[in-house]
Amino acid sequence: MVIVSIFGWIVAGIIVGFIASKFVDLHGDDIRFGLVAAVAGAVVAGILHAVITGAGLNPWQMWGAIFAAVGGIVGATTWHLIRSRSISHEKGTVRRSY
Repeated sequence: MVIVSIFGWIVAGIIVGFIASKFVDLHGDDIRFGLVAAVAGAVVAGILHAVITGAGLNPWQMWGAIFAAVGGIVGATTWHLIRSRSISHEKGTVRRSY
């Protein structure tokens, strides 16, 4: 039962991360990093839901899936916000040899 719940949260994170990558400008960043961040957020949110509500790990619970989706959104958005600060926003960078 635990493995099925975690698998459901991972699937929710992948779906949310893929959808979020279509709406967010990645600035040339790899989509896989956003997917991993969304999956991590979904798993953490699913575990928090199970601990807070005391409902246990039930893969067919609607609120658990909603928490996982929201956690995936938060994870992907946080990753893209942090990553966008370290990427150059200039249109073109001139390369110079030394």
